[in-house]
Amino acid sequence: MITSVLVANRGEIARRVFATCRQRGLATVAVFSDADKDQPHVREADSAIRLPGLSAADTYLQADLIIAAAKKANADAIHPGYGFLSENADFARKVKAAGLTWIGPTPEAIEVMGSKIESKRRMAVAGVPVLDRLDVATVKKEDLPILVKASAGGGGRGMRIVRALDELPDAVASAAREAAAAFGDPTVFCERYLERGHHVEVQVMADEHGTIWALGERECSLQRRHQKVIEEAPSPLVERIGGDLRARLLRAGRDAAAAVGYRGAGTVEFLADEAGNFWFLEMNTRLQVEHPVTECVTGVDLVGLQLDVAAGRKLSGPEPKIDGYAIEARLYAEDPAADWRPQTGTLVTFDIPTTDGIRLDSGVESGSVVGTHYDAMLAKVIAYGNDRETVARRLAATLRRSRIHGVTTNRDLLVASLLHPTFLDGTASTAFYADNLPATLAPKSDARTAAVVAALADWAISKGRGFRNIPVGHRSRSYHHGEDEIEVRYRFGREGLEVDGMAASLVEAAADRVVLEVDGVQRTWLVGRYGEDDDVCLVIDGPQGSVGLRRVPRFPDPAAQIPSGALVAPMPGTVVRVGAKEGDQVTAGQPLVWLEAMKMEHAVHAPADGVLASLPVVVGQQVTQGTPLAVVAPA
Repeated sequence: MITSVLVANRGEIARRVFATCRQRGLATVAVFSDADKDQPHVREADSAIRLPGLSAADTYLQADLIIAAAKKANADAIHPGYGFLSENADFARKVKAAGLTWIGPTPEAIEVMGSKIESKRRMAVAGVPVLDRLDVATVKKEDLPILVKASAGGGGRGMRIVRALDELPDAVASAAREAAAAFGDPTVFCERYLERGHHVEVQVMADEHGTIWALGERECSLQRRHQKVIEEAPSPLVERIGGDLRARLLRAGRDAAAAVGYRGAGTVEFLADEAGNFWFLEMNTRLQVEHPVTECVTGVDLVGLQLDVAAGRKLSGPEPKIDGYAIEARLYAEDPAADWRPQTGTLVTFDIPTTDGIRLDSGVESGSVVGTHYDAMLAKVIAYGNDRETVARRLAATLRRSRIHGVTTNRDLLVASLLHPTFLDGTASTAFYADNLPATLAPKSDARTAAVVAALADWAISKGRGFRNIPVGHRSRSYHHGEDEIEVRYRFGREGLEVDGMAASLVEAAADRVVLEVDGVQRTWLVGRYGEDDDVCLVIDGPQGSVGLRRVPRFPDPAAQIPSGALVAPMPGTVVRVGAKEGDQVTAGQPLVWLEAMKMEHAVHAPADGVLASLPVVVGQQVTQGTPLAVVAPA
């Protein structure tokens, strides 16, 4: 009998599990690191226990601390969520040895499927199609392109695409280093890479009485850095090809689960092609991030079924079938146009409208702090309904109307992706973001108009009201948009608003709202602001998305100027590698320093040809955003 559940996780998945527990009258227990003490999942639990420290290694990956917390709070079951210890067989064994109920598969199944090398061998024996494994030491030119993969873990970490043999040693070393940091196991292997494959997966649920359900399939082909961005059910590829493809996929999913005596929720992932062939990639022995789309199209509560199976109950009734369509978009704190660079800061405003046909699974709220210690995902926005195109457009419209201030996100890219013809016709493959670069996919933000709106909102604060009957001279305001500075010169004359370089009539101006008439069409912009004194940021939400601006101080501090040729840390993180030494000749675009932040490695490149004049950081050093990393001087 389960009466109280500790969730050994954080953020949106902890809140998601708590929601089902509350519906069932079960007590809930949260654990939290020092970085998470003010996060929503801590407040929503009936009890919460601190895990001292900031990093995952010191907190959420400490099995003994989590089990001790469960006992202290009188929890009798542990749900691992996803990530962290969710696919750690030793943790599962320790939970069971402590007399607690483990809400997950058997440790033996976790162990087999946790090794991509061993799991592929086991699947081949079970008759599930697999891609041949390549030995790193014997890869030949004709094998290219290949994918270097970490044997342990998942989430796209420890993966590198190699298209030239001379890239292989660095790719293997980098993947192994990232895998060791993320999973504690540096083992990597290689396999053939399909440039334009489709990522299709089968959701399985199995009980200890021999019943195995395959609850339809999902497609997750839109990925960046091998991490999913948009997921949906059913798969457009399967719908388009038809025939017996769905039946073959679901049968392979059941066979994979049966081959390891599986129990609980799991996902069998496949790589498929346009001919209807598919190959086993891996099995995630846990609840998936994208499980809401399956819930929306089958009507089942997957967390509830996890609880039932963990309590020894049978899966009753017929196997659920897919009815309708659901699409999920992962909202990340990142800048897609800057090589998906993670972003940090305080979410001053986080407002996503939830109407009929929209579900929000979020780990944050207005005021939440986004740091570097954990994954960059903020929330999942899910749309569902009876028609795929309507669902995609509904999701895009919801994201467009959302107000997310304080941290740069991938919101505008998600909107552009959902409305792209290739996505709407269901043919998008894993090469989608290679074919449609983020910098060109999302519409260019109209920073000039946003700056005009910002200037009028600032004017409304300083002046309070309306037009003057007597013409006055031009006013001027300047704003930074990225590295660009935009000056706005405007005045109010007898004919109304006059803006240099823009024909517009002012309808309304307030501190938080500006309405302009441009070419006979009235449009509304909402204005959010945060900061104070000479460090004020404004976010302009308009018809084409959001634009972030920083007000240029009237009297800038000369000491704050960054010298030419300087490289600064784009985010807080840890220096894990340096690629040159002081005095070396370097070329534009050459990676000089690698930072680890939000569980991923990020290279910082030389801005121009020259000499590495200064390298003030060392491997292992923690740096904050803006910390000088190097200075490249002209040759």
